[in-house]
Amino acid sequence: MDDLIDLMKIRRSIRKYLHAPVKWDDILQVLNAAHYAPSSGNQQSWQFIVIEDKKRIKEIANACFDQAWIETAPVIIAVIADIRKTSRLYGIRGERLYAIQECAAAIQNLILMAENIGLGSCWVGAFDEKMMHIALDAPDSVRVQAIVTLGYPDEKPPEPSKIDLRHIVYYEKFGGLFRDAKFFPLENIMTKLTKAKDRVVSRIKTRKKPN
Repeated sequence: MDDLIDLMKIRRSIRKYLHAPVKWDDILQVLNAAHYAPSSGNQQSWQFIVIEDKKRIKEIANACFDQAWIETAPVIIAVIADIRKTSRLYGIRGERLYAIQECAAAIQNLILMAENIGLGSCWVGAFDEKMMHIALDAPDSVRVQAIVTLGYPDEKPPEPSKIDLRHIVYYEKFGGLFRDAKFFPLENIMTKLTKAKDRVVSRIKTRKKPN
């Protein structure tokens, strides 16, 4: 378990890649990991397109609002949802929510496995859907959820900052505070708030009065 959380912590979004082909065994490993994600009613609405052709990758980069860095990736995996599957069982909620959720779960598995085997990746969701459908020659019965760039990283992005858990986790209801010291001690929160307030008051007191 420690290895898994370490993997999550070191994973980064890579936007610069070495000019080296990715082994097919590695591509199959990340796809297999994606396939083991949970899905609504085990529908597994996800489908994957593996792209190596440079001309098509350029078209995909253009569809992603001209993000030129995408062209440096030797492999792109397009993740699409067969919305007929989820809508057949769950109607509009299946099409507009469940299909998105299960493809997102598959992508998370994919990028973690990529990190595990020494590949860099980046989850890209910003694109023009109509242009992307044309670039992928995709039918109307599917919806492109994201593309994932894949390759050997040629950069090492810094660790991003994370919001403290105590500011995003509630207990029993929205806004409910943990009072069990094993979690987030209330006195620690109050101490931080008091210190912050004291700093503000101190700055106000030391501020020069206008003439």
